[in-house]
Amino acid sequence: WGATVITNMLSAIPWIGTDFVQFVWGGFSVNNATLNRFFSHMMTLHVPGSSNPLGLSANVDRVPMHPYYMFKDVFSIFVFYFPNTLGHSDNYIPANPMQTPPSMIVITSD
Repeated sequence: WGATVITNMLSAIPWIGTDFVQFVWGGFSVNNATLNRFFSHMMTLHVPGSSNPLGLSANVDRVPMHPYYMFKDVFSIFVFYFPNTLGHSDNYIPANPMQTPPSMIVITSD
């Protein structure tokens, strides 16, 4: 009954809905043809390696979740939610173009 209910949702497609449902079913109801199509689909598309016809290893291009993405996410949270954590206290002093902040004065000996 589940297959009937789910595939009947396809009948909502304008103009071709009922014909499309009959095509998916392989007849006028869910029967042996429908089950053959379903299991053929499962065996050809949902088995490991089915999307890799050459059989080449694709692990070369993969990056592990930990530590790379975990570090990236923690760093992003730190940058966007706690930007003032490593900031300097002089950043909160209103700017005065006529006076240099005391922490920036460098004493040089002549």
